[in-house]
Amino acid sequence: MKRFITKRFLGLIPVLFILSVIVFAFIHLIPGDPARVMLGDKVTEAEVQALRETMHLNDSIPVQYIKWISGVLRGNFGASIFINENMIVLIRSHLVPTLLLTVYSMAFGILIALPLGVFAAYRQGSVFDLSIEGFAMAGISIPSFLLGLVMIIVFSVKLRIFPSSGYMTIGEAGIFGNLTYLALPAIALGSIQTGLLIRMTRSSVLEVLYSDYIRMVRAKGMGDLTVIAKHALRNALLPIITTAGQTMMSLLSGAAVIESVFNIPGVGQLIINSVTRRDYEVIQAIILLIAVINIIVCFFIDLLYGIVDPRVRLESH
Repeated sequence: MKRFITKRFLGLIPVLFILSVIVFAFIHLIPGDPARVMLGDKVTEAEVQALRETMHLNDSIPVQYIKWISGVLRGNFGASIFINENMIVLIRSHLVPTLLLTVYSMAFGILIALPLGVFAAYRQGSVFDLSIEGFAMAGISIPSFLLGLVMIIVFSVKLRIFPSSGYMTIGEAGIFGNLTYLALPAIALGSIQTGLLIRMTRSSVLEVLYSDYIRMVRAKGMGDLTVIAKHALRNALLPIITTAGQTMMSLLSGAAVIESVFNIPGVGQLIINSVTRRDYEVIQAIILLIAVINIIVCFFIDLLYGIVDPRVRLESH
C-alpha cells in the first residue's frame, strides 16, 4: 500500500507543475498590457509602470514564473491592487464558506443517494424503484438556482425554519448554526449531483447483482440483504466513487450561482467581484487553489480505489 501511495503522490508533481504553468500564463494571455488593463484607461504612464514593476512584468517570462512560483510555495499569492488585505486572509475568508457548502452538499448527496440507489436496485421494477427513478430524474432536471428560490419561499418565507440568506461562521454560530445557514444552499446545490449518484448507484449495484459469483453466493443460502451488504456493494463501489469524485469537483466549481442566490460570501462572489474590478491577481490565485483542490480530490479517489479493490494496487506495481 505504501508503494501505491508513493507512486500516486509522485505522479502529482508533473501535474502540479503543468498546472502552475497554465495558471501563470493566464495573466499573460490578456490582450495588451495587463497592468494597463487592470488599472483602466484613466491612469498615468507612471502608475502603469509602477504596477508593472510591482507585478514583475518588466522581467523576462522565465524570471517572472520563478518569482511567482517561489512566492506561491512560501504562501505568497501576490497582492490585490484594489483590496488592502493580505491575499491569504482574503481568499481563506471566502474559500471556507465554499468548501463547507461543498462538503455539506456532498454529504447530503451520499447519504441520500447510496441507500436509495441500493434499495432501488434491490426492488428493481417495483413501485419503489420507479418512484426513486422519478425522484432522481427530477433532481437532475430542476436547475439548482430555481430549486433554491423555491426552498427560500417554502422554508424561509412561509415556514420560517431556515434563514433566507446570509452566512455565519462556525466560530460565530457553532456547527449547528453554520449548518442552519448552509442547509438550503447545500440541498439546492447538491440536487443534480444527488440524482446522478442515485442512478449510478442503482445501475452499478444491478450490474453486480447479475454476476456469476453473486448467483453462487445466493445458491449457498445467503439472504438478499446480506448478499448486497457483504458482497455486491463493495464490488459496485468503484464507479460510484468515480461519480462521487466528479460530483465533488462539480459542486466546488458550480457553487457561484447558489452563493449569489443565498448571498453567501464564498469564492464565487469573490471571483465575480474580482472580474468586475479586473483584479487578475486574485482571480489567478483562486484558479490555482481550486485546481489544486481538484487534483487533491483526484488523488484521494485513487487511494480509495486501492483500498476498495486490491487489484488496483497490484496493477500499479
